Amino acid sequence: MSDSRSIIPWSRFVRHQPFAIRPRRFFSFSLAAVLLLSTPSPAAASSLRQGVAAFDRQNYVRASRVFIPLAERGDAAAQAYLGFMFETGRGVPQNYTEAAMWYHRAAEQGDSLAQYSLGLLYDKGQGVPRDIVEAGKWLNLATAAAPPRARDARARIRDAVTTKMTRGELAQSRYRALEWAPARER
Repeated sequence: MSDSRSIIPWSRFVRHQPFAIRPRRFFSFSLAAVLLLSTPSPAAASSLRQGVAAFDRQNYVRASRVFIPLAERGDAAAQAYLGFMFETGRGVPQNYTEAAMWYHRAAEQGDSLAQYSLGLLYDKGQGVPRDIVEAGKWLNLATAAAPPRARDARARIRDAVTTKMTRGELAQSRYRALEWAPARER
């Protein structure tokens, strides 16, 4: 994946997360709270767009300068971009441990592409201890939340990883995925 033409811009991926069904009287309040908490300020959205534009132009140093402050403030998209940049050494020194940290922060907030990438790092033991159960957890979550055009490819990778598991490990990874819930950074 050293050929820069093979990179699919992350801006093309849209995360689709269905809302949980709640009683009618609480739905509008819950939706308003979610929108207020998840809507970035216009300045942050503008900065993220600037970072994505720099990334898409392959100006990775500029992109990293935009993404780092946003990621430190808890922006999941910026964290996922930074994870990829550290994993591949684009605009920043290649560092799997740093990549895993940024992917983990974004994955915990529900970013499915970060969940997928983190699962692969756990499978390979890059930047994190090799943990097939944790890899299965993140790959299950990433596949479930994948956009339709990416779902089959992610399912094939997840299934390939699960062939390395015992029945107990498979059950444990599924249980961890079922127990997981996204949490926004404060």
